[in-house]
Amino acid sequence: MSATENPQDLVLLERVDAVAKITLNRPEVRNAQNGALLTQLDDAFVAVAEDDDVVVVMLGAAGDHFSAGHDIGRTRDAEIAFPRRATLQPSHVGRVGAEQRWTRESELYLGLCRRWRALPKPTIAVVQGACAGAGLMLAWCCDLIVASDDAYFVDPVVRMGVPGVEFFAHPWALGSRIAKEMLFTGSPISAERAREVGMVARVVARDQLDGTAQELASRIAAMPPFALQLAKYAVNHAEDLMGLNVGVDAAFGLHHLAHSNNVEIGLGSIGGMDAGSMSRFNKESS
Repeated sequence: MSATENPQDLVLLERVDAVAKITLNRPEVRNAQNGALLTQLDDAFVAVAEDDDVVVVMLGAAGDHFSAGHDIGRTRDAEIAFPRRATLQPSHVGRVGAEQRWTRESELYLGLCRRWRALPKPTIAVVQGACAGAGLMLAWCCDLIVASDDAYFVDPVVRMGVPGVEFFAHPWALGSRIAKEMLFTGSPISAERAREVGMVARVVARDQLDGTAQELASRIAAMPPFALQLAKYAVNHAEDLMGLNVGVDAAFGLHHLAHSNNVEIGLGSIGGMDAGSMSRFNKESS
């Protein structure tokens, strides 16, 4: 598996020894996620799943920020068909209203996150700068998070009138009290505080981020691969027994109730917000 260098690629993939590195590659928009990026990200996860020489996977991002979340400032691919791999939902193309949102987000947002969380190899999110909104979902799909000391984590979507991002792992990743603080205020949580509450494994200076993550990945890669797979399954299964899957399902329904309520009261599905107004809100809340 060689590095992908085409600047048109939204996701890059390379392997060094037993460690694969997947890199989000939309730095000009802070790695905001659209359907094309998410589909290419799934291609990369499929490639590393099928490569027997890969034992550990790192997920990082080009530029100053890990991910600003969903791309709400440009086209959200509402009428573009993408491969459906995580669910048996029909295509969202040609559908309207709540049916279109539910169908599309069941596949691209919730379904793919669950698919990536179940990858039978250890994964490490390598986070710098903003990890906002749907950026949290990508980090939470990973088994470990290594963050730079200038990284921050925020879910500001209550401002949009919805109760949180689609893969609603907040209580399990942060604990219920910190999860409520994040959601109720829309304020960011620093990397160090995220480490204190157990969400982040290590916090290092920005210039040490890649090296620290690579060192951790290499140490894990020295373990027996099947034992790693079983250990990951055991912990994920324990989280599921503690209600993660049913909690996420319930919150996903509430998420779509909120979208529909926003539309019904005339604010549009994201509560009258756009990229500019969300940016101003984020600055005021930080």
